[in-house]
Amino acid sequence: MEKLQNKIDFTLIFEVKNANPNGDPLNGNRPRTNIEDLGEVSDVCLKRKIRNRLQQMQEKDKKDGYDVFVQSQDDVDDNFKSLAERFSDFVKVNGYKIDKKTPMESLLQLRNAINNHWIDVRSFGQVFAFNTIKDFSMGIRGAVSIQPAFSIDPIDIESIQITKSVNSDPTESGKKSADTMGTKHRVNYALYRTNGSINPHFAEKNNFTKEDAEMIKKALSTLFENDISSARPEGSMRVVKLYWWEHNTPSGDIPSIDLFDSVKIEKKDGVDIPTSLDDYTISNDINNNVKLEMVVDKK
Repeated sequence: MEKLQNKIDFTLIFEVKNANPNGDPLNGNRPRTNIEDLGEVSDVCLKRKIRNRLQQMQEKDKKDGYDVFVQSQDDVDDNFKSLAERFSDFVKVNGYKIDKKTPMESLLQLRNAINNHWIDVRSFGQVFAFNTIKDFSMGIRGAVSIQPAFSIDPIDIESIQITKSVNSDPTESGKKSADTMGTKHRVNYALYRTNGSINPHFAEKNNFTKEDAEMIKKALSTLFENDISSARPEGSMRVVKLYWWEHNTPSGDIPSIDLFDSVKIEKKDGVDIPTSLDDYTISNDINNNVKLEMVVDKK
């Protein structure tokens, strides 16, 4: 495994067509927006999708050290019902004993084993503190950071009423109950962008390698594959651009924000309400010695 020596930055741009990219449970599951009515996809949601892709890639091509710790409840592949159970089994199988008297050397060995086993832990970090394991807590800071994604323009949310053809539970009158009525929300069209970085200092502490960075890159470039649901039908979301910058130094050749700002996304002249990628101009106006790879470049 080759050590990750230099900083990496990336910008991901994706489009949404007639879908709800990230519902807000505190607002009737309407697509998330900020105070400026820009659509928002939380960083937690994006990490969930990356984890799902990493797990799917692992199922296809089994590799030691590429298991996912925080698995979606719908896609658990090891029969554990909680993070505490998954962690406790790992500790037991590997012969570790953890309590308030555990020496620091043993804790460091455990931390190293954790990072070597779960790719999402060494990538995004994790707090190991569970009610079922007394007198123990451990925090790991991840090498990969990612920002929430925001739409380029304010979004219009379309809502439709839906009904079920049958009652979930019987009613005394035999008529339809109130729960047969519902509402679905969608964004007709929007272009979103997010930025992220991979820090080599934390990568070294977590045993995060260049191969891990390649896995993250692949997961980002295929982020919405096998991610279908009623709110996000097949083909309703896709990655259109993935800029991947590799610096020549651990601290970076130029500030990350300068690279992110170099990606310009503008509506074309005469376009009021964008309805497709063709309504935007996307460019990168920075030239320096930072290596840029266009991993995805839809026209």
